[in-house]
Amino acid sequence: MAGQPGVRGRWRRRSVVVPAVVVLTLVVAAGLAWFEPWKLVVDESVAEPAPAAAAAPAGDGAAGSVAGPIVLGSGALVAHEHATTGEAQHLALPDGSRVLRLEDLVTSNGPRLRVWLTDAPVLPGREGWHVFDDGRYLDLGPLKGNLGSANYPVPAGADLAGLTSVSIWCERFSVSFGAATLAA
Repeated sequence: MAGQPGVRGRWRRRSVVVPAVVVLTLVVAAGLAWFEPWKLVVDESVAEPAPAAAAAPAGDGAAGSVAGPIVLGSGALVAHEHATTGEAQHLALPDGSRVLRLEDLVTSNGPRLRVWLTDAPVLPGREGWHVFDDGRYLDLGPLKGNLGSANYPVPAGADLAGLTSVSIWCERFSVSFGAATLAA
């Protein structure tokens, strides 16, 4: 009978250790899925060309002339939560559509990064980290890459009144990585 308490003790330890290992594994997996830490060391490059100029149709008196995009507003990106540089341009294309272009972007990668046109003022430093979801914004979609140049179509018919800035917004942590005022 002396051997039985040792067996019971082993079973008790196993009944505690196994669930603890399972819980720890689930917590680590959830943490990895939430924080996506590999994005801190993995860059995503994008190299989309600027929207091309279109030839004017024949018969309008300007046949053969080239109509290019018109810059409606532009500005240099400033750093917020992460070091960010580059330029944002709001472009009107000859066909009447609009595009937001991020040119020569350099920022950190992160989880669930979005490109927003917003009505919030661009504030320098830490003061500007959280202002962009306080007012009106238009989500143009996920950031295509944290390095390089990309075009983000603006939906036709979108109400752009008062949307005078752009933010690279991290939905996961509700913080701006960088932003620019779109000055005419």
